[in-house]
Amino acid sequence: MKSRILLGVAALALSTVAFAAGKPQLGDFGYDASGMDKSVAPGDDFYKFANGKWDEATPIPADRSSWGGFAVLRNLSDERTREVIQQAAATKGAPGSNGQKVGDFYSSFMDEAAIEAKGLAPIKPELQAIAALKTPAQLAAWMGDANRSGITVPIGVMVEQDLKDNSKYAVYVGQGGLGLPDRDYYLDDSNPKFVEARGKYKAHVAAMLKLAGIADADAKAERIFDLETKIAKTHWTRAQSRQIEKLYNPVAKAELATKMPGLDWAAYLKAAGIDQPQLIVAQPSAVTGTAALIASEPLSVWQDYLTYHALSNAAPVLPKAFVAEDFAFKGTTLAGTPQLKERWKRAVDMVNGGMGEAVGQLYVAKYFPPESKAKAEQLVKNLIAAMDMRLQRLEWMAPETKAQARDKLAAFTYKIGYPDKWRDYSKLEIKAGDAFGNADRAARFEYQRNLDKIGKPVDRTEWGMTPMTVNAYANPLMNEIVFPAAILQPPFFDPNADDAVNYGAIGAVIGHEISHHFDDQGRKFDKNGNLADWWTPQDVQRFKAYTDRVVAQYGGYEPLPGKHVNGELTLGENMADLAGVNVAYDAYKISLGGKEAPVLDGWTGDQRFFLGFGQVWRAKYRDPILLQILTTDPHTPGNWRPYVVRNLDAWYSAFDVKPGSKYYLAPDQRIKVW
Repeated sequence: MKSRILLGVAALALSTVAFAAGKPQLGDFGYDASGMDKSVAPGDDFYKFANGKWDEATPIPADRSSWGGFAVLRNLSDERTREVIQQAAATKGAPGSNGQKVGDFYSSFMDEAAIEAKGLAPIKPELQAIAALKTPAQLAAWMGDANRSGITVPIGVMVEQDLKDNSKYAVYVGQGGLGLPDRDYYLDDSNPKFVEARGKYKAHVAAMLKLAGIADADAKAERIFDLETKIAKTHWTRAQSRQIEKLYNPVAKAELATKMPGLDWAAYLKAAGIDQPQLIVAQPSAVTGTAALIASEPLSVWQDYLTYHALSNAAPVLPKAFVAEDFAFKGTTLAGTPQLKERWKRAVDMVNGGMGEAVGQLYVAKYFPPESKAKAEQLVKNLIAAMDMRLQRLEWMAPETKAQARDKLAAFTYKIGYPDKWRDYSKLEIKAGDAFGNADRAARFEYQRNLDKIGKPVDRTEWGMTPMTVNAYANPLMNEIVFPAAILQPPFFDPNADDAVNYGAIGAVIGHEISHHFDDQGRKFDKNGNLADWWTPQDVQRFKAYTDRVVAQYGGYEPLPGKHVNGELTLGENMADLAGVNVAYDAYKISLGGKEAPVLDGWTGDQRFFLGFGQVWRAKYRDPILLQILTTDPHTPGNWRPYVVRNLDAWYSAFDVKPGSKYYLAPDQRIKVW
């Protein structure tokens, strides 16, 4: 349901970024040439040409399901975050301060002996409350309250900006309730890996129940799985849920009981803290079908289901037997990861999840100097200006639509590095020695923080990612693009690297995020960030002709035998990759000011641009996580994303790619949208 997802004078905005003198962190000019496989022709396999030796020489760490450029930076971010958290733990800030809370949050999780000694005592009240449920109203109330703790429930609620009036917040209701990653894991019999995962899931559920001392665990696991299969049958597919306008279905609170009967909506919403006269239902048929199941399935089965999911949610802060069993299924079976991450890494994840901006404030003070932010901002301005020039040249878009597109771009805001206003954690209670309670209170604090937004002006300074996150996003409701501090490092961005590499790397990422506001879903939002239809029917038809080709091109890629990229599910991200590299290339060329780029180590400027782009997508995957990505992720696997270059004329010229090469496309087959 949630999308996580300034234009000056062009000549000034497109001036070359002035980088500080110094040696790049990677190679001689910002690119690790030792990772190339020059025995592979670029046109036969550009990914292997740019990254083949790295791929051959780099193992996936035992505690990871995948590895690559993003993962290396995430590892670095974790190390740095650990350092600032441990410093907070050691200095013991004043009671109630962020330093005290961050330190005690971390130390409590790290105290494995104390967690072992407590056993199941922290979660016993929760399990007893589930066992005591006797009526449909009590069941609904427990499910409503479970939203506060992040426990998996069949129908979820959340607070987000109103899609059609983003000046206010609205309550959304949507599908949920599955323990496996997607409905296909329950319903697709054609893939033996899905069938295998079902059997292992039932064994895992039974094992978790047995660890909690619950009788008849095997039979209860079968019933839980059968119930989740019924829920899965009601679910919309991932591709269906991408159609944002279909997720906007306002329903009066008073009408929920008659339109979607089966759930005691009054009890559910009261326990969830929702008292709005209207809610927006994201997947109406799924919510209706699941509500009916809540009434038709025995209460005892729902109690078993909730018991398992309460244990699953709490597993990271329960004794090590639960941690091991939880990881054996979620980490090894579903993701292929052979080894559990070290405890300190899990502690960092826990604290980041609960107090991310408090940690982020410490992080950026040490690792993100103001000059890095200024240089990154200049790059963003360059890319926005380059996108504007492309919009002006578009032939397929009607003149009136083109004018509105440029207005939308001119209304863009961008956020770099970290928030201007940090989140207030004064109402969050963190206690030394209470790992379970801290995790639960942090989840409830975040839920209440969002609930408290209702009726207040929208906070446009808010961030959806922490500064330590190696990622970026476009938020169509805010008409903004956001780049956390941790992604503004090599291989994405290095102030001492060659311009060509920086534009090919972080430039393509910036262009990617900009273009999300004009892709098949982003285009449905106007310059104010409201869901609105501002394209002509002819624009939509012409655009669809391009998107159909993108779906077909990516649908031809087969990362696993018999499992292709889902072109419909990944359409938005693939379109953004296509736009991003094109816009970044334009920005790089214009930054040269009409001069020829120098040749460095035998590589031309254009070659370095594309190598910089290829380098950021270094990635390796274990088969189970790759299957999960291909089933659930709107992104094409990273090691397949560099092949987008086959649509750019400049790539063919840069590497002299000729007909007969494996990835060659004739000029009229190259997809040129923006």
